[in-house]
Amino acid sequence: MKKILFPIALAAIITAGCKKDLTIANPNIGTTTDFWKTASDALQGINSIYSTYHREGLSRNLYFATMVRADEGYSTSPNSDIVNTFDAFNITDYTDYLITSVYQDDYIGINRCNQVLDNVPAIDMDATLKQQYLAEAKFMRGFFYYNLATIYGNVAIMLHTPKPTDYPPTSPRDSVFAQAERDFADAAAVLPASYDAANIGRATKGAAYAMLGKAYMQQQKYAEAQAALAWLVTEDGKTLYSLMPDYRSNFIETAENNAESVFEWQNAVNPNDTHDDDTQVGTSDNLNYGTSIPPFFAPSPIGFTDGQARRWPVWEFLQEKTISGGRDPRLAATYLYDSTDERGPAYTLAFGIIWNNLGLNTDPSVPHGNITEVCFRKQLDDATMNGEVFHSGNNYRYVRYADVLLLYAEALNAQGQTAAAYPYVDLVRARAGLAALSIARPGLDQQAFLAQLKHERITELSGEGHRFEDLARWGDLGPGLATRDAGFANFKAGKDELLPIPQYDLDVNPNLKQNPGY
Repeated sequence: MKKILFPIALAAIITAGCKKDLTIANPNIGTTTDFWKTASDALQGINSIYSTYHREGLSRNLYFATMVRADEGYSTSPNSDIVNTFDAFNITDYTDYLITSVYQDDYIGINRCNQVLDNVPAIDMDATLKQQYLAEAKFMRGFFYYNLATIYGNVAIMLHTPKPTDYPPTSPRDSVFAQAERDFADAAAVLPASYDAANIGRATKGAAYAMLGKAYMQQQKYAEAQAALAWLVTEDGKTLYSLMPDYRSNFIETAENNAESVFEWQNAVNPNDTHDDDTQVGTSDNLNYGTSIPPFFAPSPIGFTDGQARRWPVWEFLQEKTISGGRDPRLAATYLYDSTDERGPAYTLAFGIIWNNLGLNTDPSVPHGNITEVCFRKQLDDATMNGEVFHSGNNYRYVRYADVLLLYAEALNAQGQTAAAYPYVDLVRARAGLAALSIARPGLDQQAFLAQLKHERITELSGEGHRFEDLARWGDLGPGLATRDAGFANFKAGKDELLPIPQYDLDVNPNLKQNPGY
């Protein structure tokens, strides 16, 4: 059950000019002069930041940018913009909505954060609650900058509510990461470790440390990453988090906010929803509180299959059997394909339909014919309904404890502490029923252990939006990936690691610079 109330409309800054007799206050629209007065205003301001995750750029297009753009996904969408932007590395239109939406939504989130940070300190309210709200705003501002750093790289840093005369310059990617790190560190020092039932889903101390660790990892600052992640793995947070016995429970609506969840985007179905995101200004009662990605990833005829999974990760799951001789249970939880049911397509059901009766391509001469088609499953609603909607209430588990454990092991290994890293990988493998790595492959050197970690992250985290970041961190992005993802044949090193800065922003702000190669 979703506990945080989403969304509310922040007070608009209304100015009027022209003739004096027309300068009258609109009693139906709040302004900054009558908002930011009470604890209720502060709460509404904070909740509006969480609402940003329901905007179309973050609730839909972010998945294309992080999954289809990586070697685990592809697109055969009739919308050529999806194919060119996220699969073929053939971007020519820097104004395309697929390019601009994630960027714009991150900055909308940053603006909401900055309004809270600029205005809430002056509100007369409970001091502890005020500090919590400010820390939540810091955490989410850090997240939006982390997102911008990983996807767009060199962007403007804004730390206060902007004025019409503000034209912030481009900051290098390292500075953007550094800002995210400061925000995460500030938030971790204040945020509570957990909340009561009425506030489940708010940013916690563990979420802040996890995101701080992820930011450090992306810059190969392994000692710093280890120190940040240690709070969850070896210190106080260790008692708060654990791996769920049933792996698939991490991806279905009936098991949200469980013990494995470190930071989870709270989605919900608004019965008054008339739109597929929260961008409709002035219609706050009718906004989408959920995600619209499921129809775009679901197989036909349930969805559009605009984003699909490559077949090669399936073989990663099949490399070894469980201790009892079975198949890795994570495979069926990760993908819908002809053998989600081990007995084959005649027994495999997707949304209640036998696999071979789906509207997938059945022409055997087509490379992505029905035999090889694979669909990402973790964002779908097939566990609770035989269809999909544009306002799915299924939460997005952005950081799971398993991710933290594998990152911690990677940080240790990168510092030459390979033997100490084994137990954290063993925890993840044990939940899948696999033999402990310390038994199956003892004594790996640093390089071999990293190669094993790459396999472990594919089998544990495929289809969760982390693959492109992983490839970037490992230095594996490049045309060499074309052997398993044809789109990478077009990949240009030094350019395609990042998306371009939207042209509109360059046009209105002369201090911004386009990313290299565009």
